[in-house]
Amino acid sequence: MPMESSEVKELIKSAIPDAEVTIKDLTGDGNHYSAHVISSAFKNKSRVQQHQLVYSAFNGRMVTPYMHLH
Repeated sequence: MPMESSEVKELIKSAIPDAEVTIKDLTGDGNHYSAHVISSAFKNKSRVQQHQLVYSAFNGRMVTPYMHLH
């Protein structure tokens, strides 16, 4: 199910309030996004932990064969 880029950004911001978030729709279909996220919450976290923190903002909504975040 497609999501607007603004919704993707808001979900990330709600989970990581100090985040600076830039979203790019990679294919124009609302299913493939690139997210650039900067936050103090990432300090001393591995890249995997950073990705887990961002993905947790979606409460499982990104776990579909149709939605991808890079």
